[in-house]
Amino acid sequence: MTDEAVLQRFRDDGVSTLTLNRPHRKNAITMELWVALREALDEIAHDAAVRAVVVTGAGSAFCSGADVVDSDPYAAPFAKLRSISDVAQRLHDLPVPTVAKVRGAAVGAGWNLALGCDLVVATPDARFSQVFARRGLSLDCGGSWLLPKLVGVQQAKRLALLAETIDAAEARELGLVTWIKEPDLIDDFVDDVARRLAAGPPVAVAQTKALLNEGADATMREALAAESRAQAVNFAIADVPEAYAAFAEKREAAFTGDWNVRRPEN
Repeated sequence: MTDEAVLQRFRDDGVSTLTLNRPHRKNAITMELWVALREALDEIAHDAAVRAVVVTGAGSAFCSGADVVDSDPYAAPFAKLRSISDVAQRLHDLPVPTVAKVRGAAVGAGWNLALGCDLVVATPDARFSQVFARRGLSLDCGGSWLLPKLVGVQQAKRLALLAETIDAAEARELGLVTWIKEPDLIDDFVDDVARRLAAGPPVAVAQTKALLNEGADATMREALAAESRAQAVNFAIADVPEAYAAFAEKREAAFTGDWNVRRPEN
């Protein structure tokens, strides 16, 4: 991973923070940055110590979209689009909960990167745009899948076809932002949310995230069957008896995700 493109910070409480680190370009994404993001997400997906992820941008913006200045408009687009799609899919499939912390602009693929997170926290000055149509482009980075599921097809078409810029308040009304927090409060607020997510039962949280992601495209029968399979796994994890004991003892549970099935004694 290129350290200059993405800064990764890991805390003792199980939270990893990925910071897009091109503040001089409002974190506009180059091919190098897409590759760095993909590598960082791969590392996190295979690191059992990471229990929650925060995605943010350095400086005054979250991400201003693809870097149209540093890119070659005549280069074959397939490699770049494959990298964009790889990042969107890895973020979606990540088994731990993710939080986007948005200051300033979140534009194009940058906005879809934020929407790909499970929760979005923004400052009041945040601005959002599906800018693609203004650039002669169609949606990417998962936008065509994410937007209709979050706001419905009609509002998704309005945002994509007109490429309007909306503020944090409207994004919150549409369900595209989870919370709005003042600039001097957002860091502490996101830290607290991420800490609480990381303290949850990791196996159950991973399965709940997958159930919600997949449930929108499933029938009721399929969703119920998936829930039953997931719950059967949960009962084989040490976190269930720990949760029951913590409730009885009036204390906070200490979840580990450890397997609770013992080998039979010979």
